[in-house]
Amino acid sequence: MAVDKRYQTFVSSTFQDLQEERTEVMQALLLLDAIPSAMELFPAANEDQWSLIKKVIDDCDYYIVVVAGRYGSVDSEGMSYTEKEYRYALERNKPVLGFVRRNPENIPAKLTESDPERRRKLEEFRHLVERKVVRHYESPKELGAEVMQSMVRLMRTQPAVGWIRADQADEAKAAEILGLRKEIEELRRHLDAARTQPPRESEGLAKGDESFTVNLTFVVQTKSAPGEIHLSLFGLPPKPQGASVSLTWNQIFAHVGPQLIHERAEREVRVSLNGLVMIALGQRVKLSDRQHIASLDISDESFNRVIVQLRALGLVAKSDRPRSVKDTQTYWTVTPYGDEVLTRLLALPSSSYDVSTSPKKPRSRGPSESPA
Repeated sequence: MAVDKRYQTFVSSTFQDLQEERTEVMQALLLLDAIPSAMELFPAANEDQWSLIKKVIDDCDYYIVVVAGRYGSVDSEGMSYTEKEYRYALERNKPVLGFVRRNPENIPAKLTESDPERRRKLEEFRHLVERKVVRHYESPKELGAEVMQSMVRLMRTQPAVGWIRADQADEAKAAEILGLRKEIEELRRHLDAARTQPPRESEGLAKGDESFTVNLTFVVQTKSAPGEIHLSLFGLPPKPQGASVSLTWNQIFAHVGPQLIHERAEREVRVSLNGLVMIALGQRVKLSDRQHIASLDISDESFNRVIVQLRALGLVAKSDRPRSVKDTQTYWTVTPYGDEVLTRLLALPSSSYDVSTSPKKPRSRGPSESPA
């Protein structure tokens, strides 16, 4: 009978700036039935921090390091714990997977080192990690996909000792393995809950009922009166006009969000947004009975700002579903958190629901508002 193994994997990185990335890494490991180990998952102990770290690394089958814009907390000798952990894993001959943030110059300033000495040490550490085969990533979601692919290959090419099922082990190991299983299930619950919360960076961003100005161009078509010669007969089409409309982020997401429950190409998202803007413009522009808006298109700048904002608020994400090489379009879909926000915005209350006798509930929050 084949032994069904679970591999324990140590996840090393700076903490405060990479919480989303760590969540994606651990989610990928859990989907592979691996056991993630990281220092925030362990309770306080009597032994000193470095002794505990070494013990945990020794118990692990694989080691993952993620390097981005910060060097991290340092020991008494000035070396960061992330680098110290990495060097120790190499010393112990642990199979190591390195993931380095692509284009570090694009990392927000608040997530990078301001101290020149720390920046120098981070650059040297980055080069150390890149001496081995590494994978580069741009976003937390891309990192999760890279980790999953790399782990599948590593477990196949370098199978480790791992952990086995309780019914395949002796009684002395059974309690420990069952405890690890419970820990995995608890981690899964925590990670699922974390994926339905707004990203930490969205706290200071515009959202909800705050307004956004959309710039656009449109063409008004005029129907010729009987006996009137229209300019288009002489090759002079109606001239495009510039305008702008103000929409709230709730209005924008409530309009485009339902279509993204099933992923859509970016051009389809733009067409949908044009439709919303057309309605808003129609309420502002006064037209005669012979006129109608023949075409409308929002500016590239406005469209890109809308996409970036919805993404920053954690409401939409690029689809990572595999596609053919010929399909070069960008696809978007709502996130689990975006789905919850969409439900709050659009779900209809029951007509028989008596607000006066129902238990008090918190008010509905707009997109990316944090719980009180």
